[in-house]
Amino acid sequence: MCTSFTFQTKDFYCGRNMDLEYSFGKRVLIMPRNYPLMLRHGEAAVQHHAMIGMAAPGFAYPLYAEACNEKGLYMAGLNFPGNACYAAAEEGKERQIAVFELIPWLLGLCSTVEEACGRLKEIRVVNTPYAPELSPTSLHWHIADRNRSVVLELMEDGMHLHENPVGVMTNNPPFPFHLMNLNCYLNVTAGFPENRFGEGTQLHTFGEGMGGLGLPGDASSTSRFVRTAFLKANSQCGEGEQESVAQVFHILDGVAMVKGSVRNPQGKCEYTAYSCCINVDKGTYYYRTYGELGVYRASLMDADLNGEQLIDAEAAKC
Repeated sequence: MCTSFTFQTKDFYCGRNMDLEYSFGKRVLIMPRNYPLMLRHGEAAVQHHAMIGMAAPGFAYPLYAEACNEKGLYMAGLNFPGNACYAAAEEGKERQIAVFELIPWLLGLCSTVEEACGRLKEIRVVNTPYAPELSPTSLHWHIADRNRSVVLELMEDGMHLHENPVGVMTNNPPFPFHLMNLNCYLNVTAGFPENRFGEGTQLHTFGEGMGGLGLPGDASSTSRFVRTAFLKANSQCGEGEQESVAQVFHILDGVAMVKGSVRNPQGKCEYTAYSCCINVDKGTYYYRTYGELGVYRASLMDADLNGEQLIDAEAAKC
């Protein structure tokens, strides 16, 4: 369960809620240009674009949940259980990329969505696990730059690259359903509603916000998609960094999960473990966790981008 969206004022931003049943940890990780990105089925990428993002703690490898690179490309992996299907690795087969390598590999090589789509059509994403005890995570991916947004879904019938005109992504069902489902809400408005009930009816509003009646508010992926798209489409804020970042977090708040309000089949609570806003143009990563309201900031450009070692970014409270 997660939500990702693009947002543009003067700069280009991406926001993401990480919804889990446990704390994800806090490891904002910078991969500099000369870190040797080892691949299970090919030669290491020894020189590549630098990137910053939230990665799984406790691993020597950059297991990014979402990240952006120094060229202005963003990528996030979101849960896609029951639909994600990866090819089996084949000995001697060329251009195989393990699922866990996909984000750092693609961000390391590509500057734009167009380049990323070209690279994806040349490879096979395979189900090689990071470790024998760790099964490959069922994911689909949001890939975006300031000019284009796409969704990558690897399913039983192959690879699908969907154009994403609204710049929003959540979880199941597959992405085309979400776009089609938006048509059910074409009459929802941020404005003051008119009486369209029928001739001869004397109906009046009795409060503000009634133009949004019918907008879903539950935590399902379909509802989060609609609500995020609506909030983004009707967003108004200034061009500055502080206003833009605050607006991204406010939109994320609109689809965040309160601990205890959503339970999975095992009875465990799903909640928004962290929210992040990335200024993709400047490589600035902002985040806050469920238990702390303060926002933290880390910058790709403050690091030595020509280094050879992964860097745990020092995040400062804003």
